[in-house]
Amino acid sequence: MTQDITLPTRKDEAWRYSDTDALAGMDLGTFDDWRDIDVAAGETYRDFLTIGDSEAVELRRIRVKVGENARCELFGVITGGQLGRIEIVVMLAKGAHFEMGGVTLGGRDTTREFVTRVVHEEPEATSNQTVRSVHWGQGTGNFLGRIDVVRDAQKTDAAQSFKGLLLEKGASVNSVPQLEIYADDVKCAHGATVGQLDETARFYMAARGLPPELSRKLLVQAFLGDAFVSLDDEEERERLMGIALAKLDAHL
Repeated sequence: MTQDITLPTRKDEAWRYSDTDALAGMDLGTFDDWRDIDVAAGETYRDFLTIGDSEAVELRRIRVKVGENARCELFGVITGGQLGRIEIVVMLAKGAHFEMGGVTLGGRDTTREFVTRVVHEEPEATSNQTVRSVHWGQGTGNFLGRIDVVRDAQKTDAAQSFKGLLLEKGASVNSVPQLEIYADDVKCAHGATVGQLDETARFYMAARGLPPELSRKLLVQAFLGDAFVSLDDEEERERLMGIALAKLDAHL
């Protein structure tokens, strides 16, 4: 019930690095507004999630059930919102697969974030999450990803990869990988790195006549491209990259 819902605070693990001040005055009913996706056994589902062209708070909450031997793919780009946040909860049946690729970009004092929880409920399911964040000014990019593997979910194979790129001092990115594993025959991996543009690569490109703005854009484009490697639809891949690069062009 809406009357039982309260605004989150940074004491909540899933909101630790978020901009909870931006939530002031937000309709509490939004926090109970979940979009449900049910992927039937053996089926394949793909969707694209974007938050852009907004200065307000944008919150998307998605619950996904992936049936036996089914596949769900979600790809998203967050370039808008004082706070732009996509939350995804996934429940995987036997032999199911979940694939996610996400990108956040932003400057000023904005916060853009993906928050996921992937639950391996049955054996032989797989999941892979790849998130890339590029921020400048006082912008913040976050990825909070939790993987739960229940006791009977043997042969689970789950992975997370997060990389953050800071274009200016003052920007920040945060990654909080969480693994709760109760099965003993599993593969679970996560990696997180944060850094700046490769100055050696920039020097190399400048030495061959590329202007600084172009070399910077090409390096960022290659960095972001990792999030969409598993997307086999070239047209959609280019569309998502176009959204991201348009945000970058506005900054450069």
